[in-house]
Amino acid sequence: MSNIFKIELAKDDLNQALNTWISHLKNEKRVSLHTVDAYYRDINSFIHFLIEHIGGPLSLRNLETLIASDFRAFMARKKRDGNSTRTIARLMSSIRSLFEYFEKIEIIKNNAINNIRMPKLPQSIPKPLTYEQAKDLIIDTQNPDINEKSPDWVQIRNKCIFLLLYGCGLRISEALELNIKDAPIEEWQDTIRVRGKGNKYREVPLLSDVKENIKKYIELYPKKYNFDDPLFVGVRGDRLSPRIVQIIMQKMRASLNLPENATPHSLRHSYATHLLQAGVDLRSIQELLGHASLSTTQMYTKVNQKELLDVHQKAHPRNKARHLKLVSDNS
Repeated sequence: MSNIFKIELAKDDLNQALNTWISHLKNEKRVSLHTVDAYYRDINSFIHFLIEHIGGPLSLRNLETLIASDFRAFMARKKRDGNSTRTIARLMSSIRSLFEYFEKIEIIKNNAINNIRMPKLPQSIPKPLTYEQAKDLIIDTQNPDINEKSPDWVQIRNKCIFLLLYGCGLRISEALELNIKDAPIEEWQDTIRVRGKGNKYREVPLLSDVKENIKKYIELYPKKYNFDDPLFVGVRGDRLSPRIVQIIMQKMRASLNLPENATPHSLRHSYATHLLQAGVDLRSIQELLGHASLSTTQMYTKVNQKELLDVHQKAHPRNKARHLKLVSDNS
């Protein structure tokens, strides 16, 4: 995606201002391309709504004179279109970010959005895979019954990606942004350097299995490479798209009969959850995951609490006695 605004029914001043904001995100805030794409889609959706809502063409002056009911109308439209509360909250967050930037560089000022009550999000608990499910998933990336038409280098590529997600806790965007020069193939390398959110780097410890498979993948790399080339490429030689990894996961999920929550990101959830269950402290997990706030990492304690409650319900003597009584009553 080019991320360049050329909206036909938006006036030049608005398109130019929007592209200035996109440039700010890329070059000053240095957010990931995945995040830039998300911002672009959100604001593009909002601008096209306003063109219809107000009766374009749209200018910066129109944005400056928006009132609270205009923003509420956008939220209501998205709700009618079937968007979730979480999606609408993300859209409004993007719009607020845009207006804050415009105010900061003194293009326009509009406080109406600050009077909008943002959608209240339900607190969701991460849904990790079990250890056995994660292990089966990684092993089956090279299962000939599933990958009969995939060349060897594609199979080992997929295995390396899943190993980085589960064995190192990387986000899918972090794994796919790695270049050849980032590959930990030297004997002395026992960590991998990752660029996370907010352009912050962290060193993540490597399991020997991850390192060995990346070395095998480099040996099978499908073309002559330079060190600045992407580590993970598609069949056309370009940097691999997150969508391709999601499709691969969908196929694996069906073949292994995994639950719907088996996604690339669930492997990162599984990494954190299994570390916590093994006794690793929250502060260390926070650093490994690259979370800015410990409160974000603390959501994994809720997974543990839920599992403990489930075990308690199934194993506690009083619950067993109750179950036996119910069976006796029904016999």
